[in-house]
Amino acid sequence: MSTTDPVPSPPKARRNVGEKTRTIVLPMVHPDTDELARRSAASRGEKSNVDVLLVNPPTPDGAIWIRSQHRVGRRSRENMIWPQVSLAQMAALLQPTYSVRVVDAVAEGMSWKAFEDIVRRERPRYYVTQLTAPTLQNDLYGTFLAKTVGAVTMAFGTHITPMPRETLRPYPSLDFGLRGEPDLTLRDLIDHLEGNQFSRPENIALLFRKHDAAYEPRKFGVGEKDYSFMKGLVWRQRGEVVVNPDRPFIADLDDLPMPLYSLLPLTKYRMPLLKGPFAFIVTSRGCPAGCTYCIKHVSYGPSMRMRSAGKLIEEIKELGRLGVHNIHMYADLFTVNRAQVVELCNAIIAEGLKIKWTCNSRVDFVDLEMLQLMARSGCHFISWGLESADKDILAHARKGVDPERAKQSLAWARQAGIKNWGYFIIGLPGETVATIRSTIEFAKALPLDIALFHIAAPYPGTPFFKEVAKNGWFREGARWEEVDMDESTVLDYPNLRAEELEYWQKRAFREWAMRPGPMLTYLKMLASDWSTVKSALNVGLQHFRWARG
Repeated sequence: MSTTDPVPSPPKARRNVGEKTRTIVLPMVHPDTDELARRSAASRGEKSNVDVLLVNPPTPDGAIWIRSQHRVGRRSRENMIWPQVSLAQMAALLQPTYSVRVVDAVAEGMSWKAFEDIVRRERPRYYVTQLTAPTLQNDLYGTFLAKTVGAVTMAFGTHITPMPRETLRPYPSLDFGLRGEPDLTLRDLIDHLEGNQFSRPENIALLFRKHDAAYEPRKFGVGEKDYSFMKGLVWRQRGEVVVNPDRPFIADLDDLPMPLYSLLPLTKYRMPLLKGPFAFIVTSRGCPAGCTYCIKHVSYGPSMRMRSAGKLIEEIKELGRLGVHNIHMYADLFTVNRAQVVELCNAIIAEGLKIKWTCNSRVDFVDLEMLQLMARSGCHFISWGLESADKDILAHARKGVDPERAKQSLAWARQAGIKNWGYFIIGLPGETVATIRSTIEFAKALPLDIALFHIAAPYPGTPFFKEVAKNGWFREGARWEEVDMDESTVLDYPNLRAEELEYWQKRAFREWAMRPGPMLTYLKMLASDWSTVKSALNVGLQHFRWARG
C-alpha cells in the first residue's frame, strides 16, 4: 500500500502473478498543529472544561454504526446500538486523577454540528477516539475539530493497530496512536504528558508493575520529548512516524477497575427482541480460534484471559442499580471456558439476580447441559458465527467447524429455550454460486430466529487481508470506506465480481427472511419495545428495500 496517498486505500488489484511492485516512501514533515492550536486557544483566553474526552464519533451518513475496541465498523441492519464499554473502562482508569467525559455520538443520534459544539464547549486537553476502516476519514475529522481547541489527539482500534504508519502519515491532526490493548498505554501517555508518572495512585502504579515487570516510568529531558520507551505507542519524531514495541497484554483482567457505566447513555442502547436498554459486560479478552478473516486477534491476540465470576456479578449488580437488567456477555468467545460459564450461571441463580442476558458462541464450544444451565440463569439469545455450509470453505478459513455440528448445537439451544441468531459470510475464498446457494439452504434449514448475511471483508492485520493482497483480489480503485460488509465490497474474484457478491448477499437475506417464521420474528421485534417502534419500523423498511436491491 502506498503511504504517500492522502487517504489510505487497499492495494489495487494486481493481475500479473509474480509481478514485482515498488513502494517509495517520501519523508513527510507536518507543522506542529498541536502548538498552533494551543497558542490560538490561549490567545482567546480559553480554558479546558474537561481533561479527557473519550468519544464514539458521529457516523458518516447518519445511520446507526457499530464500532468497538476490538471489532470492525459496520452499519447496523439489525437496529442495534452497541454500548461503548471500552470507553467506560478507559474512563475508570483515568478517574479520579483526571476529569473525564464520554460522548457516544452514535447512541445520541448526534450530528457532526452538534458534536462540534460539544468539543468547542468542553475544550478537552486530550481527545481520544476509536477508528475503524470503513469510517476512517470520518472518524479522523473529529481530531481536526479537537485540534482547533488545542487538544492532544489520540486514536485506538483495529485499523490503527495493524496500520499505524499508514494512518498517522496522512493525518497531521492525529498526534498519537494506541496500538493493541489501549487501556494502559492511554493512562501511561497522559500521565507522562501531565508529569504524573511518579505520583500515581497505588492501585494504578501496581497495575503497571504487575503486568510488565520491565516497566519503568521516565522523566523527560530538556527539549524534545522522546516517547520511544512507551510500549504500544505510535508517535512522531521530527516529522517521522515511530512505532514502538508492543505492550504486553493485561494478564489478570480482575485488576482493572469496574467500567464507569454511569458515564454512558445507558437508556439509548438497544438490541432486537429486548425490552428496554441493555449493556455489555466484558467476560474475557482473546480467542484461541484461528479464523483467517477475524479482526479480534489484532487487538487482543489468541491468548485467553478470563474474568472471575465474582467480578462479573459485581458489575451485574451495579448495572441493576443503574436500571439496566438486560446484559450482553461481551467476549470474543463467551463459551470458551466451560468452568467460568458454569460458575457465573450458578452465581446468578444463587444471588437471585433477575436479568436477561445474551452471548456469542461457536457451535463446538457448547453442550446441552451447559445450555440448559445458561437458560435457567437468564440466557435467552445466542449469536453464532456459522459463516458457510461448505466444508472446504470453512477449512480454508480455518473455522474448524462441521456444519452438522451446527445443526446439533442450535437444536440443543432451541431445546433449552434459547433463541438462535446466525451470522453468515458470503465471499470467503473458494466461494462459488453453488456454495452460496448451499449456504442459503443451510440457513433456511437451521432453527434460527434471526439470520444476517455479510460479505467477507479483508481487514488489515488478518491473514485474509494478506491473502487478498497476494492474489490481487482487491477491486481496482477500492477505498477503506467500502470495507463495510454490507453496502459494498472491495473484493473482486475472477469467478465472482464485486457486483455479484453484493447481489448474492441481498438475495441470501431475502430468501431466508421472506418466509412465515422469520417474518413473525420481525413483527415480534417491533412489538418488543413500544418506545422504539417508530425507529424499528423505519429500519425494517430500509432493511427490506436494501434486500430488494
